[in-house]
Parts: sequence; C-alpha cells; structure tokens
Amino acid sequence: MKSLIDNARSFAATHVADPRRAERFRSLEAGQSPEVLFITCSDSRVIPALITGAEPGELFELRTAGNVVPRYPLDDRPTGEAATVEYAVRVLGVRDVVVCGHSHCGAVGAVVRGDDLSAVPALREWLDHALPEGSPVRSVEEASPDVAEAVQAHAVAQLDALRGYPCVRERTEAGTLRLHAWYYEVHTGAVRVHRPEEGHLSFGPL
Repeated sequence: MKSLIDNARSFAATHVADPRRAERFRSLEAGQSPEVLFITCSDSRVIPALITGAEPGELFELRTAGNVVPRYPLDDRPTGEAATVEYAVRVLGVRDVVVCGHSHCGAVGAVVRGDDLSAVPALREWLDHALPEGSPVRSVEEASPDVAEAVQAHAVAQLDALRGYPCVRERTEAGTLRLHAWYYEVHTGAVRVHRPEEGHLSFGPL
C-alpha cells in the first residue's frame, strides 16, 4: 500500500504538471469524449490503459467479476452495469465497445470446474445468473489451466448480451457502433480478437 500512496502523492507533480502532459489534463476539465467502452474483468492483472496505451479520457471502463454483461431486460431494477452501458452509448456516443476476457480467469474457471462457491454466495449467484445452464461456457468439457476456450466463448456471449440492449441495438443497426471481443493472455501480454467471419469462436492477432 505504501508504494501506491507514494505514487498518488507525487502524481500531480510528476504527471499533471509535466509541460508535455499538462495541456492534456487541463482539457479534461471541459468533459470527456471517449471513443471506446472497454468492458473487462475486475482482475488486477488486466489493466486496460496499459494494454491499449490509452490516455486519460480515451477509454470508458466497465469492470465486473468475469467481465459479465447482465442480459436485458433486467429482472427488477437497473444495474450499475446496464447504467454504464447506456451512458456510454447514448450520452457519450462511444463508437466501439470491446469486451475483453483474459487467460486464467478465476470467475470463468470456477464455473467450468464446478468449484464450490458456497463461501462467496454473492459471487455464486452473480455467476449462476450470468452463466445459466446452456451457456457456452458450461459446455466446455475440460478446463485447460488458462481456460482459454471457455473465456473466449464467454466474451463472445457477452456481445450477444449487449445486442439485447435497446441503445446498443439501435446504434449497431444504424452502423454507428461496433462490437468486439478480445482475449488477453496475462502471462504473455498477447491480445487476440474475435473473427466471426472465420468461425464462431475464431480468435486471431489484432
């Protein structure tokens, strides 16, 4: 924690006050206009700005356990995830949405392996709701150590969930919003992208 506090204390002096970056930070006072909604896992090994090289103001982020997008319509009340998607698409006008799964994902791995999640009931219910019986993730018969196949199937399934949101459906049908599924390897740094034209679960280099 100490190193994080030390960096927070020095951040303004070492970054914001740097003449090469000061103007960029000053422009953020007027608002934000990110081009991309980046949906990924809460996993500490996945750092969107580090992976993409994004500067402040370029990515609008949504992080959830297992990079889950709740399906629309919502059960009884709006969720923070749905509110974030709606705000990014309707208010900020992002042009692209990326769902980025990652290797060695604990949430997806737990589902594939059938782990006992009784000690974390909120997480268990979250995953049961997001990945019901019939989910492509649950159809993976054998989990590799990096659960790559299951994570990739899960990322593609989240694109289907996004298409159920009226705001997303309207923009994609109008051709003003594009959806992408990515797969990030935490141990190599490699990023692959879903290529639906080559097969339902075909992922290749960016």
